[in-house]
Amino acid sequence: MRRRLAGGRVARLATLGPDGAPRLVPVCFVVERDLIHSAIDGKPKRTRRLVRLAAIARDSRVSLLVDEWSEDWSRLWWVRADGRARVTELEGSVAARLAAKYPQYRADPPAGPMIEIAVERWTGWSAA
Repeated sequence: MRRRLAGGRVARLATLGPDGAPRLVPVCFVVERDLIHSAIDGKPKRTRRLVRLAAIARDSRVSLLVDEWSEDWSRLWWVRADGRARVTELEGSVAARLAAKYPQYRADPPAGPMIEIAVERWTGWSAA
């Protein structure tokens, strides 16, 4: 499961809103054992006070979902990592690993901060 999740290109990060409802946002990420890192990038945003960061400050419980879709249903799979997140300053080593995985970050490095998820539970499914 860790290998499949780590190789995924985009994940959906689920945080909890003030009313307890889940909120989903796509993110880029890298995996290191039971830690997942995602940085806030420099793409235009309406504000730097992002809802996902406020949600993590309020309730650290998160889920990250990565999946593979194919018209050939024998190739389908998904992996979910449930854990606790925290918002920290972007580390240079994480920025470098993100740039190695996502060429877009080489020209436009992530601005930070970063989200670090300590995975407490891995779940998944595969058709193959």
